[in-house]
Amino acid sequence: MRGGTMEKLAEGVVEEKARQLAGWDVTLAEGGNRLVRVFTFGDFVSALAFSVKVGMIAEKADHHPAVLVEWGKVTVTWWSHSLGGLSEKDFEMAGRTSGLYEV
Repeated sequence: MRGGTMEKLAEGVVEEKARQLAGWDVTLAEGGNRLVRVFTFGDFVSALAFSVKVGMIAEKADHHPAVLVEWGKVTVTWWSHSLGGLSEKDFEMAGRTSGLYEV
């Protein structure tokens, strides 16, 4: 992450922050908690265009999610690889990702 350090959030903090972030689920995977949301679209091209927007904000922030593009949907997963869990940055980026979504 450019311009700062990250700390892994405690479980209680993750739960509280997740309640405030509409549409996102906290899942436990190998390597710790992750924020996951599926965004739906009417076609593949719209899904692909959204994934490019997500990639652009990720690159600018130097914090990169897993992005799965399928026909009519994009699954975005945020977590801090180096921390083995979630940080403030993950919640910030999830919120920014939601802000890119236009139905």
